[in-house]
Amino acid sequence: MHLLVIEDERALCETIVRSLRRQAYSVDCCYDGENALELLGVERYDLVLLDLNLPGKDGMTVLRTLRQTDRETKVLILSARDEVEDKVDGLDAGANDYLAKPST
Repeated sequence: MHLLVIEDERALCETIVRSLRRQAYSVDCCYDGENALELLGVERYDLVLLDLNLPGKDGMTVLRTLRQTDRETKVLILSARDEVEDKVDGLDAGANDYLAKPST
């Protein structure tokens, strides 16, 4: 399974990637929306783990852009935004699921 982790908090991103690789997943990662769109334009992923608060293009822009050409790739939003409205917006934009990051 080929995964893409899009998360601007580098330490968190690296932790997620390391954990997934230990489970034998093939994982790419990036830290901003523009790089994410570049990767999504040239690679096929089975699942995208997507943060919403990204520099450059935000996660909702990445999701909407992806969904213009790709309805098949599964997208799981993993975000600090935990309001019901945020979840509804993400699912309406085409995410397959939405998980709020635990508050610290």
